[in-house]
Amino acid sequence: MSREGQRERKMAPRGLYSPLSVVPWAAALLLVLSVERALALPEICIQCPGSVQNLSEVALYCNQTPELMLHARCCLDWKGTILGLDLQNCSLKDPGPYFPQAHTAVIIDLQANSLQGDLTNTFRGFTQLQTLQTCREQRNLCNSTGDTEMCPENGSCAPDGPGLLQCVCAEGFHGYKCMRQGSFSLLMFFGILGSTTLSISTLLWGTQRRKAKAS
Repeated sequence: MSREGQRERKMAPRGLYSPLSVVPWAAALLLVLSVERALALPEICIQCPGSVQNLSEVALYCNQTPELMLHARCCLDWKGTILGLDLQNCSLKDPGPYFPQAHTAVIIDLQANSLQGDLTNTFRGFTQLQTLQTCREQRNLCNSTGDTEMCPENGSCAPDGPGLLQCVCAEGFHGYKCMRQGSFSLLMFFGILGSTTLSISTLLWGTQRRKAKAS
């Protein structure tokens, strides 16, 4: 074999493993890994369609650390561990069977969902959770024994807004602490109010007239 042939044979392996030839292979490998990672998202991240809103607390938390990434409804680290979960406005009545996948989350947002039942056991094992945002139906304080004892004997507890209650007199009772029995007389009320107003008006008129004569 000639010297030129031997030289070409020796040069061939160097061209195959040159830095320029490695770059396309590395790019292709990264592309495959990124696709596999996207396809391997936990089910809880794609349980609800859409993505995390930019102004949500989960997005703000995720954007604070460069190593974290937003994918679908999750904030993940480079290992794929869920650190944030945003399921806002997903029409959920319960978190669903895949919710335990987010047990590593630091922040979870469940606002704008009609969640039902007691969620206490739902978060069992969520030892890293620091922020939980939920918006549920108004709590009826009248279901608490301590609050119902605030109402008088002839009254009953009724909700009066978020975190508020009122005591409603039973039928046939009215007045302070529902102690007066019988219907409330509107005729008597307006009669007393009218006579009082007339007396005060007459007194003021007479006083002002005297001052006018004196001047």
